[in-house]
Amino acid sequence: MKSIARLISLSLCLVVALTAAEVPVSVGTVSGRNGVVVAGHPQAAAAGLEVLRAGGNAIDAAVATSLALGVAEPYGSGLGGKLILLFFEAKSGRIHVVEGLDAAGTGFTVEQFRTRPEEDRRYGYGSVCVPGLPAGLWLAHQRWGSMRWSETVLPAVRLARGGFEILPKSQDSFFEQIAKLRRGDSELARLYLPGGDLPAIGTRLKNEDLARTMELMALHGRDGFYRGPVADAILAASEAGGGILQRTDLENYEARITEPLSLDFRGYQLWAAPPPATGPAIFFTIIKVLEETEFSGDRLRTPANLDLVGRVWRVVAPSISRTIADVESARFEFERLVATDSIKQLRHQIFSSAPKSAASGWPSPELRSAWAEEPAAYEDSAAATTHFVVADSQGNIVCATQSQSLHFGAGVVPPGTGVVMNNSMSNFAYNDRRSPNFVAPGKRPRSTISPTIVAKAAKPVLALGLPGAARIPTAMLQVLLDRLAFNRPLAEAIGDSRFHFSPATKEGEPDLFSAEKSLPTETGAGLTGLGWRYETPEVAGHGQYFGGINAIEFNADGTLIGFADPRRTNSALGY
Repeated sequence: MKSIARLISLSLCLVVALTAAEVPVSVGTVSGRNGVVVAGHPQAAAAGLEVLRAGGNAIDAAVATSLALGVAEPYGSGLGGKLILLFFEAKSGRIHVVEGLDAAGTGFTVEQFRTRPEEDRRYGYGSVCVPGLPAGLWLAHQRWGSMRWSETVLPAVRLARGGFEILPKSQDSFFEQIAKLRRGDSELARLYLPGGDLPAIGTRLKNEDLARTMELMALHGRDGFYRGPVADAILAASEAGGGILQRTDLENYEARITEPLSLDFRGYQLWAAPPPATGPAIFFTIIKVLEETEFSGDRLRTPANLDLVGRVWRVVAPSISRTIADVESARFEFERLVATDSIKQLRHQIFSSAPKSAASGWPSPELRSAWAEEPAAYEDSAAATTHFVVADSQGNIVCATQSQSLHFGAGVVPPGTGVVMNNSMSNFAYNDRRSPNFVAPGKRPRSTISPTIVAKAAKPVLALGLPGAARIPTAMLQVLLDRLAFNRPLAEAIGDSRFHFSPATKEGEPDLFSAEKSLPTETGAGLTGLGWRYETPEVAGHGQYFGGINAIEFNADGTLIGFADPRRTNSALGY
């Protein structure tokens, strides 16, 4: 731990500390010229930086960081979950996407599964999809890695064997899910409730089983997970627990290399995760509708500006719900939605008539049903995700988000593996067969995860992302508007009061505007006067509802600035 502390002290060059009245959350930053890693736990960031210092590139460091996050944030992501990774390849100037979302198994029929209790889709082996993260990392490394695969895996093996440090917010995440940890899976409780109690702050939790699983991956690549003893253990536990995974589901799973969504906004080029991800489709469309808007004042967070953004959200978000998922038409539907004529129509629809109250209902019965089809996990405060960014000395960038859906996923660990399994079956639609996200064997449930890279004149200026379920696209929207439209420094954009829009649960009720308690009371009163229901669920920088943004900014002089949002256990390291 002393070496990590020294590394942090050497790397931390600046803590942005603006007055609480202006920005409520102070965002830690680091500067580097050779490499920067920003991740959800200091030891995960250290694992990535270790690989960069050893001569690895951004992809090599991303593998190490990703696997170490699965050790140090077992509630948030890991080998049992999913991944979307954006890779900016400096030599070609291209951005590639590695999509490793979880996929439904094939050992079920839709009608049979729909008759199961809804809780079976959220907890236990019936809620587990085929994990995509191991295949995604393997594919990215095989395509662009420079070090031996085993060298990128071993830092996480050492961390699992030696133990990761429980930080105060780590313990908060454990406490939030104490009921799941004690619910009945003996492996989960053994690993994460030592002696039956929450792990103490400052102690280290070891996971020897996970270390051995990753050693098999170091030797055999993806086959160390999807075949052999690890796969055998997963399948045996799934069968015993009423799961739907088949051996062929694991063996045949493939991550996908695809193209990002792209958008121009006020002289910037934005690239982000494509379908089945829905988050970028939401905030890309909203920000494009707002591109020509003249906002009132010099700050985004005024009642008039926030109401304006919310009016656009109310139209765009349910349209995305109705069209974007793991279906062939999804990319076409997004391109159609952001086409020039469509954006003009949306602007006319939203801005040409008198503003409607937030209680006036949704745009149409069809779109109203789209909201109703969103699974409960969509707005869940326990959505389990983490985001990391890596930049190397060659100009390569990895911007990646990984998740196991809800905190501690399905709440199960196949004996002997040390792997917390996802509960991504909770992310499908089950009632409306017209939904593009309707459940089917082999299908990948959609996700709001939104890794994003921003460029100007084809040169990257910013890479960012965060956890937070439905709050991911709204957080990305406000930070991008602050940075690109209001020209605020990135630390201010990340640190300012976070807010979110949520649909009313009943027709005729006001839609909800929620924010951190630091948003001025007069702003909340103004929004209430405009017809929004207003709530402040947590103090700025505390709690689990609003996620922590991790980012790297790329300066013209070649310096890299990493930003670690303290809303989570995030850490930025560089050299």
